[in-house]
Amino acid sequence: MPAFGPGDVVVARADRKSAPGTVSISSITGDGGRLSLDASDNCVGIAASATLALLPGVDCGVSLELHKGLPLGSGLGSSAASAAAAAAAVNALFGNRLTAEELVPAGLESEAAVSGRHADNIAPALMGGFVLVRGLDPVLDLQRLACPAADAIWFALVNPRFEAPTAKMRAALRKEVPMRELTANCAAGASLVAAILTGDVPLLGRSLNADVVVEPVRAPLIPGFAQVKRAALEAGAFGAAISGAGPTAVAVVPDPATGERVARAMSEAFLRHGGLETNSSQVVRLDSRGARQI
Repeated sequence: MPAFGPGDVVVARADRKSAPGTVSISSITGDGGRLSLDASDNCVGIAASATLALLPGVDCGVSLELHKGLPLGSGLGSSAASAAAAAAAVNALFGNRLTAEELVPAGLESEAAVSGRHADNIAPALMGGFVLVRGLDPVLDLQRLACPAADAIWFALVNPRFEAPTAKMRAALRKEVPMRELTANCAAGASLVAAILTGDVPLLGRSLNADVVVEPVRAPLIPGFAQVKRAALEAGAFGAAISGAGPTAVAVVPDPATGERVARAMSEAFLRHGGLETNSSQVVRLDSRGARQI
C-alpha cells in the first residue's frame, strides 16, 4: 500500500537548441490521449514557463515529459498535481533556487488558466501538509498549519467511474445562502483549523462532515453519494465528504485497517446505489512533504 497515494511525475530536461524561456512537451502518458502537447495549453507547460520567469539567468529552453498518476476530473487536484510537479522539476533542473512557497505563484498561474484562480490545491501540493490560503489578491497570503498528529491522519479515497467537471459542479452552487448556513460553515471551517492545530483527528473528520452550503447541492449530481457517505460513517469513518469538485469520496479514518473497511463500504455503496464501478480505492496518509525530486 503506497503511503501517500499516486501522484503526477514530470521529467524536465534542458533544451539547449531552444531559446531561453521556451517550453515544450515531448510526451504525456497516463491521460488516455486527452491532454494537449501544446505547452501553452497544458498546465505543466504553463507552470514551467511561469517558473522559468522566476529564475534569472536561465540561458536555454526546457523540454518536459508528463506521466499522469491522478485521473482527470476526479476531484483529487489532478491539474494542481501536474503544475506542482512541473514547477518543482524545473526548479530542480536549475539548482533548486526557489523554495516550495516561492513556487506557488507559478502553479497559481497554471491553475488560473485551466481550472480557476485558487491556491487550495497547488499550495499544499507544493508545500505539503495543511496550508491555509488566507488570500490571493493583492498579495498571496499562505499560512502553514502545523499538526501534531500529522502521522496519524489517514484518508480513505474512492474514485468512481464518473466524471464531475469542475465547471459543472461550480455552476451548481447557489448565488446566495441563508445566514444560518453561512454561520454553520464558518463554524465548521474554524473547527477544522482547530482540529489540525490540536491534532484532534476525530474533530477533523466531524468538521469535514459538516458542510451545509456546498455539498448539499453537489451531492445529488454524483449518483449514490448520500448513501456512500452514510456507508463510510457506519463503517467507522470520523467523517466523509466530496473531494474537491468530485466525484471522489474522501473519508477521515483512524487507521489503515479501518480505512480499508471504509473504502470497501464506499465502493459497494457507489455500485449498489449509484450504479458506478470503482476506478480506484486507496487508503493514504497525510503527505507532509509535498512535491519532491525522485
